[in-house]
Order: sequence, then structure tokens, then C-alpha cells
Amino acid sequence: MKRLLLIAAPFALAACGSSEPEPAPTPTPTPAQPRTLVAADLDLSTLGAKIVGPQGPEVETVLSAGSAQIGTMVSFVACPEGVETCEPGQMPEDTIYTYVHQVTLDGVSTAQPEAGPEVVEAPPTLFRTTERAHGFNGSLGYSRSQAQAAFGSEDAIGVTIDDGRLIWRVVDGQNWQENATVTVWWQSTEPPAGPSDAFLLEVLGDQAVARGPFPAEEKPATETPAN
Repeated sequence: MKRLLLIAAPFALAACGSSEPEPAPTPTPTPAQPRTLVAADLDLSTLGAKIVGPQGPEVETVLSAGSAQIGTMVSFVACPEGVETCEPGQMPEDTIYTYVHQVTLDGVSTAQPEAGPEVVEAPPTLFRTTERAHGFNGSLGYSRSQAQAAFGSEDAIGVTIDDGRLIWRVVDGQNWQENATVTVWWQSTEPPAGPSDAFLLEVLGDQAVARGPFPAEEKPATETPAN
């Protein structure tokens, strides 16, 4: 009997080994979620010359909600430290460009609503790009000293990226003080293609489209010609 069992065992193993493996599960795509980024302080001493465009080295735009002006934005793009003349067509391909936006609030009522029996969530206060930030290299931030003056906290602003769009949102402190300027910045491997209505300011329910320098879409990689 033992001999018969030993002879039958290899056939049992062979039968097990011949079974086909189960098909691998098909991966299900997961929708991209907003991702929190680390905001660095603004240090203008690390910037070189500004790009001079048709409107000069800076682009100024009025921020309007309906028929009322609620603020202004002054923007510029700078080359890295040490560059005395910033001309994108003359710069190396690996040049990093810093986009800077100085937003000043001057026409929005910052009075707090009276407390009622129900707690109502306050409208968000944020500044964002309305288009994907082409060439974004992961570096961005804001002026912490200005955030302290505008909101009462240097850590008042949180930054996220959502489907390639950059968002600076007030997450701490008081309402934005009138006439206070807050500067935000970010970096791209792409130079500006010109001013674009690619920014949005939202304060206490008021929204204003902002126009400023914005990078062109990245050029597709050049295909290698067939031999």
C-alpha cells in the first residue's frame, strides 16, 4: 500500500501544477485628489532680473466683483538670482522662472456677521490659478510677514494642488484686512506666454478674475526619427 501511495503522489503534484493561474485583477483608476504642498516663505533676494514684456517688467490688473473694485494685483516673472537680463529666448532650457503675484485688498467689507442660532460656514478666502500651472516644479509659497499683517498669523495660508491648479487658501487667523497686500509665488520651467485671465481671487463670497503672466503649455517631446 505504501508503494502505491508513493507512485501516485507525483501524478497528484503534476495535476496541481498544470492548473492555469487565476487572472490578475484589473486595476481601477482612482480619481486624482487635491494634494497639500509645503509653502515656503518669499525671499526676493533669491530672484534675478524680471522679464520685461509689452507692459513693462510688471503687469497690474484691477480686481472687480460685479461693478465694484475690490482690489488690485501686480505680477511679475523673474529669472534666478544672478541673472541681470531675463530674456527667455536667450536663457538655458533648464532655467526656472519664478511667478510672483502681489494681491492688495481694498474694497471688501470685512465685518463679521452677527452670531445666530445656527452656525453658518463662512465663504472661503482664496487665490488660485484657474488653469493647470504648466511646468510647475513643485516650489511655491507666500510672504509670511505679509500674512501676519493681513490675517494675524504667518501660518494663515495653506497651499494645495488640484488637477494641476494651484490654490492658496486662508485656513487660520482673521479676515483679510483692507489695504493689506499678500504676495504669493510659484515656479515653472516654462516662461510666460503673456498675460492671461488665469487667476481667481475669492474673498467673503466675492469673486474676481485676475489677469497676469502665465506659462504656455509644455512642448511635447520631440520624436526620434526612424532610421
